[in-house]
Amino acid sequence: MLNKYRFLELIICIEIIIISSFIPVKIPLPSIKNFYTIISFPINWQIPTIIFLTLFYKEELVTKAYSVYIFIGLFFLPVFYDGGSLGYLLTPNFGYLLGIYPLIKIINNFNTKKNISLIDFIKYPLTGLFLFHFIGVLYLSLQLFIFSKVDLILYNIGKYTINKLPYQIIIIILMLMITKIIKKLKNR
Repeated sequence: MLNKYRFLELIICIEIIIISSFIPVKIPLPSIKNFYTIISFPINWQIPTIIFLTLFYKEELVTKAYSVYIFIGLFFLPVFYDGGSLGYLLTPNFGYLLGIYPLIKIINNFNTKKNISLIDFIKYPLTGLFLFHFIGVLYLSLQLFIFSKVDLILYNIGKYTINKLPYQIIIIILMLMITKIIKKLKNR
C-alpha cells in the first residue's frame, strides 16, 4: 500500500511523463543574425524525463507511473505522442513505449552504483537507449510480418530509430550531465 507521500510522488511522476510526451525538443543557440536561433529536434522530452525520474526516484515508482501512463493512453485519454486508444497497439510506436521498461531497469542499475566512472556514465544510458530501440524494432518488425508488409521494415527502422537515435543520445548525455550536477549540489 502506498502512503500519501508515495502516492503524491506517483501522481507527480505520471503528470511529468504525460507532459513530457507533448513537449518537442527545441534548443536555442546564439546566432549572428538574430539574438538566438531555435533548433528543433524530431524527438520529445519523454525519454530524458524517464531517465531523470529514474535517477531521482526508485525504479518501482517510475515503473508504476509509466504503467499508469500506458493504461491511461490505451483506455482513457490520447496521451501518447501520436494519440492513444487500443488502436495504438497496431502502430509501430507502441513497441517503443514498451521499450521504456528495460530502459528504466538499466538506468536504475546505474542509479544504484556508488562510484560512477565516466565509462559507466556513458555505458548505462546508451545500453538502455539501444535496448529501448531494439524492442521497438522487434515490435514493428513482428507487426510488419503479421500484416505482410515486410518491405517496409527498413523504412520504419529508419523513420523510428535511425532518425531519432543521434538526437536522443545528445539529449541523454546533456540530461545526465545536468543530473550529475544536481546530485553534487544536493549532496553538499
